[in-house]
Amino acid sequence: MGGSGHPYSPAELELPGFVPQRLSQGEIVAPFLAASLLVVLAVWIISGRCGGRLSRTDRSLMCWWAFTGLTHVVLAGSFLFFTPDFFSKENPSYFHELFKEYSKGDSRYAARDTVILALEVITIGFKGPASLLAVYAIATRKSYSYILQFAACLCQLYGCLVYFTTAYLGGFNFWASPFYFWAYFIGTNSPWVVIPTLVATRSWKTISAAFRAEKVKTR
Repeated sequence: MGGSGHPYSPAELELPGFVPQRLSQGEIVAPFLAASLLVVLAVWIISGRCGGRLSRTDRSLMCWWAFTGLTHVVLAGSFLFFTPDFFSKENPSYFHELFKEYSKGDSRYAARDTVILALEVITIGFKGPASLLAVYAIATRKSYSYILQFAACLCQLYGCLVYFTTAYLGGFNFWASPFYFWAYFIGTNSPWVVIPTLVATRSWKTISAAFRAEKVKTR
């Protein structure tokens, strides 16, 4: 921890009343991974009891959308409404400590940067609910399933583009060390680039195929 009194970068970032983190990295990351695994496992088991109507791909997508939807709603909701001054809490909750830890990879969270706030508002307002709706749409084979997934993926990819681009334009110096850059800034966000790209491509192909089939019928 530098002379600024906090472990974040840049060192001149002002965080009045900063209280050092109490939980270790393992004590923060392990519960998150365990909860995520529990969600994925539960959705996989439940989706397998749908009378064999769902393919493995559909079940995998349900797991992804359930995980990403709950992650969006719980984390974005906590950040926006319940942890506005998480860095100065004398008796911090788990989520206060989680955001202290993640801020080592992107101090814009500790600084309550307006770009981050705007992205989190979109996350809890659209991306989270849309992701959870996608779980239901896939399970019940709704006609809007693919267009919903495509729209949600585009929103996630746009959010990542804004997130990374504004970090670059803002100086690209928001991580405490190269480890936190690769582990948190890149590592924890890359699934929301790779997986939405794959799902959006699949949805696009399925929607296009449906339109081609409809054209053939009307000839």
